[in-house]
Amino acid sequence: MNAHRKPNRMPGDLSKKDMLERMIRVDHAGEYGAVRIYEGQLAVLGKSRSAGEIEHMADQERVHLEKFNDLIRDRKVRPTALMPFWHIAGFALGAGTALMGEKAAHACTVAVEEVIDEHYAEQIAALDAEGDERELRDTFEKFRLEELEHRDTALQNGAEEAPGYEGLKVAVRAGSKLAIWLSKRV
Repeated sequence: MNAHRKPNRMPGDLSKKDMLERMIRVDHAGEYGAVRIYEGQLAVLGKSRSAGEIEHMADQERVHLEKFNDLIRDRKVRPTALMPFWHIAGFALGAGTALMGEKAAHACTVAVEEVIDEHYAEQIAALDAEGDERELRDTFEKFRLEELEHRDTALQNGAEEAPGYEGLKVAVRAGSKLAIWLSKRV
């Protein structure tokens, strides 16, 4: 069997072009949302013990966003129409969890980054099945690993000690999955 055999598309499956546009659109939105989450956290926790680590994560997300800004432009992909909503919702999520305390902000980070890890892994598998788009695939993998670093940093900073950790994590994960679903389509 050829390891680079193109996947068979079934009726109703996206074309390769549509699949790639959807990936870039949703990842652009996600990285924008991540920047806004960290900006919200920093607005509340900017002088806290965690500020340096949050700023480092925000800086990495800004690099991710810049790459997706380039991809949106270079590949002529329409951004999601929900960007104004993600501008507000991302900041509100970051600031809201930070107002609950540093550990709640870190719990938010854990939840978001776990969903993003799963999301990037699915995209990487789809690109691997296509057998080309190596540069895009490697970008997704690099960013996925940095998202896991963010999750690990948040865990090391007491995310699991946040009051209502499990409930907060479930809610943020659900919201993140909904944001992904919507941003792919709108």
